[in-house]
Amino acid sequence: MAVTYEFPEGMRIANLDERRVYYETEFNLKAVAEWLSFRGSEEQIKRTTAFAFIVGRHTGVYLPEFEEIKNKVVVVDNYEGFEDLKDYILRYLPEGVYYDRNVYISLEECRKCEKCYRECWNCSCFVGQELAFDIDPENVECPVHGTLEDKMKRGQGLSFCMYEFDAVREATLRLWEELEKEFEDMRVVFSGRGFHIHVIDEEAIRMSYTERKEISRKFSSYPIDEWVTTGGSRLIRLPYSLNALVSRIVTPLKIEDVLDFDPRYDRRCIPRFLGRDYAEG
Repeated sequence: MAVTYEFPEGMRIANLDERRVYYETEFNLKAVAEWLSFRGSEEQIKRTTAFAFIVGRHTGVYLPEFEEIKNKVVVVDNYEGFEDLKDYILRYLPEGVYYDRNVYISLEECRKCEKCYRECWNCSCFVGQELAFDIDPENVECPVHGTLEDKMKRGQGLSFCMYEFDAVREATLRLWEELEKEFEDMRVVFSGRGFHIHVIDEEAIRMSYTERKEISRKFSSYPIDEWVTTGGSRLIRLPYSLNALVSRIVTPLKIEDVLDFDPRYDRRCIPRFLGRDYAEG
């Protein structure tokens, strides 16, 4: 049974047919490859980068054969390339597609490890982890909907309104300005609900867990998910995938576009199955 949330105008859970249509006709593998090119060629990526799906944990919408794994993370670490990854997505029709921010020497060696993907920081196959900041609207205290704790008590932890989104948008810009003082190679992505800031400087990737905890504390006044920044949660949404919780495309942006970005109407993030008559731009 699908879960009921409260979202801004035009946002809703995507059904299975809509997910299939998106990944069959609109999912841009060329753009995915280009976005991930800092990790190397497609051949290098398939040896060193894992992907993952969440089938139906938050939406309650999933294929019946996946009842037993609907709430689990499905790791895809043995694939032949991006087309093969797309085939996996079409098989599972997940609510969310992610990639592993960890940088590994060899996924083949990782699969042999007893602690595979659980305790990587001191492993010989582990190179580092992309630094990321997940700025989400549920972390904003809203005069109408209250705190995150209030929302969780009502079973609405993932719901949000435009007041919360506007606050997140402004926080993303302020955080970017702060991070620019320390890092050079950064990217911003609309996640479907909030924003992700990816920091891919070499020095950031090689930060220790302790250093990540320190930088997370440093920016704790922002509405970030500190579990992501510290590296405890290594997965992050794959750009150009579909966030099926809200029927929005995970969309890379230029930082100068963030100020006026409106996920209700911006056609860059609206999948064709919703129609784009009301979209702007």
